[in-house]
Amino acid sequence: MNRRALTICTLLTAGLCMVLAAGPRGPKAKAQRKPADTRVHLLHVDSMFFDDRVSLTAQFLVGNVQFEHDGILMYCDSALYYEASNSFDAFGHVRLVQGDTLTLDGEVLYYNGMDQLARVRENVVLTHRNTVLYTDSLDYDRLYNLGYFFEGGRLVDQGNELTSDWGEYNPATRNAVFNYNVRLVNPAPPEPPKSIIISDTLYYNTRTAIAHVVGPSNIDNGDSHIYSELGYYDTHRELAYLLQRSILTNNGKRLVGDSVVWEGQEKLGKAFGNIEYTDVVNKNMFRGHYCLYADSLGYMEAADSAVVMDYSQRDTLYAHADSFRVYTYFIDTDSMYRTVHAYRHVRTFRSDIQSVCDSMVYSSLDSCLTMYYDPILWQQGQQLVGEEIKAFMNDSTVDSVHVLRQALSVERLDSIHYNQVAGKAICSYFRDGECYLTTVTGNVVLNYYPIDEDSLMIGMNHLESTDLKLFMKDRKVDRIWVPTANGTLTPVPLIPPRDLYLENFVWFDYVRPTDKDDIFKWRPKKADAQLKESIQRQAPLQKLSDLKKKQ
Repeated sequence: MNRRALTICTLLTAGLCMVLAAGPRGPKAKAQRKPADTRVHLLHVDSMFFDDRVSLTAQFLVGNVQFEHDGILMYCDSALYYEASNSFDAFGHVRLVQGDTLTLDGEVLYYNGMDQLARVRENVVLTHRNTVLYTDSLDYDRLYNLGYFFEGGRLVDQGNELTSDWGEYNPATRNAVFNYNVRLVNPAPPEPPKSIIISDTLYYNTRTAIAHVVGPSNIDNGDSHIYSELGYYDTHRELAYLLQRSILTNNGKRLVGDSVVWEGQEKLGKAFGNIEYTDVVNKNMFRGHYCLYADSLGYMEAADSAVVMDYSQRDTLYAHADSFRVYTYFIDTDSMYRTVHAYRHVRTFRSDIQSVCDSMVYSSLDSCLTMYYDPILWQQGQQLVGEEIKAFMNDSTVDSVHVLRQALSVERLDSIHYNQVAGKAICSYFRDGECYLTTVTGNVVLNYYPIDEDSLMIGMNHLESTDLKLFMKDRKVDRIWVPTANGTLTPVPLIPPRDLYLENFVWFDYVRPTDKDDIFKWRPKKADAQLKESIQRQAPLQKLSDLKKKQ
């Protein structure tokens, strides 16, 4: 028995020396702490003795040691009990139990009953309901119901794993704070992660499984990446609410806004306020104050001062409308194609071409851009007007333009004289961005001013025909072909004022966009210049039942 007591005394002496040499570590105690009025009670111990050579105040406790303080139970293999200071140092299989929801395990415990502060060291495990926190150094402040670690920790909760250099956990509110080299993985290993958050500061609630980032943070969710300095992320629903110009990137697409919402399960992103959506692959960009993007559907919409910019060519094309929508068909197949729809007050500008219409549709299936309801297209000094205009593209350059129904082409020569051609349909064909052929069909009427070698007008050539072809060279008419024509050439001084313009002549220079900022300023046509839509009728098909009735 003497040998056994001597051995235990030696171990406790070594432990006491470690305590006196190192002392409890951790953040400073809270200011103005209220000391506890209750005493730490020793409930059970196998053996107890004193050793004046080691300590004049400590009681040496060995075997199945059990303490109680304010409803909390503490267990260990051995301890140094300082009854006068209402504290103890516990060693070996330390366990702290608070109610039926919280346990704290470790190898060493320094407990001060006056401050109600427990310092647990080595292989520390804090378990609260379904939340488990692993660390090597944890201080549990009972007064503030707060546990904090400062030498690295790992929290596992509801399928999430969070690691950081420093952190704290509040069992009452179930809020956790993590600092320095924070990493959240969902789901926790060994399952393959669906989302990963890397940050410097992160708040996490174990009840809701919602993470709150308050510093530079990166969130990876499959092919999607989010950078944010302020926001919330619901790890269960993979739902992010982000503020302060957060950035969402996905498969070559980039979405930025004052606030961004990302639904990871649906691959759906929304942005509000000064949004900027960039498609690096297709070299286009949207700007406005609202944008929605659904990656799984290939759907995108933008509104509120929305503008689309296509920079696939040397010069950028700017287009504005009340709203834009992009649809993808047969997504992720060899037959995939997209359509872009622009609704209401559409205005476009590029240095070489401008247009205005009510609505517009572009389809990548046939590379056709269609403008509806009083469309107008300008190129240099030429204006095209009709009920419908179709522009067929080739590698983002115009291949041909078709003006349908009440078609009119006007080229301004000066403030009085205009080259004009009208018909049921006008088709212009381009090569390397230059028009080389224009065909006009159906009730063709032409006013054309030939120019001599000295750049002087010879006169006005007026003709009427069923068909017309204008062959162009260096942006000028090289020759004109008609099957049969009834025309006259009138010298310029002898042209009657009433014959200067065709019956349906209009010149919409006051509507034309002048620069990329002017596309936001809608200017309607004058009331007397509106086209009256022609009604297209088809002969009724004869039915067999009708023939039988006649017989």
